[in-house]
Parts: sequence; structure tokens; C-alpha cells
Amino acid sequence: MIRLLIGLVAILAALPVSAHELRPSVVELREIEAGEYTLEWKVTLAIGSAAILADRLEPVIPENCTMQGDPVQNIQSAALMGRVNLVCEGAPAGENFGLSELLGKSDAIARFIPQDAPTQSFRLTADAPSATILAEPSPLSVLFDYFIIGAEHIVFGWDHLLFVIALVLLVRTPWPVVKAATAFTIAHSITLVATILGYSGLPSRPVEALIALSIVFLAVEVAMVLRDPEKRTLTRNYPWAVAFIFGLVHGFGFAGALADIGLPQTQLATALFAFNVGVEAGQLLVVAITLLILAALRRAPETAQSRTLKLATYAIGTTGSFWLIERLIG
Repeated sequence: MIRLLIGLVAILAALPVSAHELRPSVVELREIEAGEYTLEWKVTLAIGSAAILADRLEPVIPENCTMQGDPVQNIQSAALMGRVNLVCEGAPAGENFGLSELLGKSDAIARFIPQDAPTQSFRLTADAPSATILAEPSPLSVLFDYFIIGAEHIVFGWDHLLFVIALVLLVRTPWPVVKAATAFTIAHSITLVATILGYSGLPSRPVEALIALSIVFLAVEVAMVLRDPEKRTLTRNYPWAVAFIFGLVHGFGFAGALADIGLPQTQLATALFAFNVGVEAGQLLVVAITLLILAALRRAPETAQSRTLKLATYAIGTTGSFWLIERLIG
């Protein structure tokens, strides 16, 4: 378990460029008027990967449709943007649309948006990069897809992940940790929903800097407690309150990610609910794993415990500091 924890810390410390929230790719087939559609895609990739995929990626279109001209693609900020106009004979129900491939293990959200019917949402994967348009859309598809996106935002969104881990390292006791994580979810749900509905919002740069600052703040408190186990820091005294305050900030970050992904306007409430539940599920999974590792670590000699926790704390603090400086100076 000690080696596992050290390995996880090493991985986190080695991935500073992966700090930002997970932002899945998006593919959208929209009906403009009867028989005419546009297929648009945005594939978000690691820096340098977009040019590789641009040479081989092709749109998958319904068999009853033909492309009007060649697809137009360009690279913007490590994202591959594409568009093509389609003319279709009859409804595309039962036909496939999407992309020829997704690079690596990335996911994508696909949406079919007809003029006079509900939007259909699908989750694409590297193994299944296209989706089949349904004659009757499933009301559970949006619920499932956005639940998965919410969970992935915690499990693979490195800055949010480090915040939750640091919170567990500081609070330690299971029930207070769960209450703090739930307060974090409630808080980010408030700012997320308010931003999506247009009632609030902050520019992305200060939000991302504040998210990094929240990680540094918790790491400093963990280091203080490791030096003096009796130290009563602000977060140890009021874990749910600190988690709630920082959760408000993280909510703006989640809203930025969802703005990039997009939300089905006809099922907006369902998508927001599923996303927030997915985030809470992802948080509780991370909390449970971290608590299990800490429980196993208590069986190790005290010197090994101390060294491992210090390594984890300083790795988290150093990574958060790097992100903070990077986001402040751009």
C-alpha cells in the first residue's frame, strides 16, 4: 500500500499539464431545415496530437445522406474543429453518425438535434466512435451519459481530484470527510447551475487560479498537522464550511467544462442533475479509496507512515503551486 500511494503521488506530480477539468469531445448532427443537416465536431486532444488525428479522421454520416462539399477542419488550441453540410433523403432514424475514430481512450458526447423532436444524446468511446439515431429516443440516455461525465470530471480531472485527496488527508475521519465532500458538491452545484442559467459567472483564468490556490491551501494545512498532530487548523475545525466555500469556486470550473461540452436544451434539468450526481459518486469513490489506503498505511511502521504522508502532501502542494503560478502568469 505504501508503494501504491507513492506511485500515485508520483503520477500526479508528473502530470501538471493535465490539471484542467476533463473536457470530452463533442459531435453534433443538427437539422437546419427539412432534409438539410450540419455535422460539426470538436475533438479535444493533448497538445501536438490534433495534427496527427486531422490527417486520418473522417466524419461518419447516415447512409441516406450525402456531403455537400468536402469537410472543413482546423486546429484551435489543441482541439480539432470540423464541419460539413449534409443533404438527406428521408429521416435518418436507424442510421449512424459520429467520427471514424477517437484518439486513445478519449470519450465524446454526440447529439442529434432534429427540428421537431427531442434531442438525442449519446456517449461515444474509442471502441464505438459513432452512434445510431433512435426512432424513439430513450429518456435515460441523457441521465446515464451526463452521470458518467460528472464522475469522470472528479476521477480524471486532476485539480478537483487533488483537492478531494488533500481534504481526506487533512480530515481523516470517514463521516466528517463524507459531510465535507457533500458540502463541496452542494456548493459547486449552486454556482454550476447559476452559471449555466446565466445568473452568475467568472472568467476562466481567475477561476482556475483559485482552484489551484484551494489545493495549495489544503496542502499547507496538512503539512502543519503532520508537524503538530494537535494543530487545529481552519479546515480541521470547520471542514464542511471550507469545502463549501471552495466548492463555490470549483463550480465555476465545472460550468466552464460543461459549456465546452454543451447541454441538451430540451433536457437541461436532467443533464445538470445527472452531472452533479455523477460528481458526488466520483468524489465518494475517491474518498473511499483514499481512506482505505490510509487505513492500510496505519499498519506500517510510524516512520514509514510519516514519510509517505509527507511525500504525498509535498507532492500535492508542489503540483498545486505549479498550477497556481502557471495560471497566474499564463
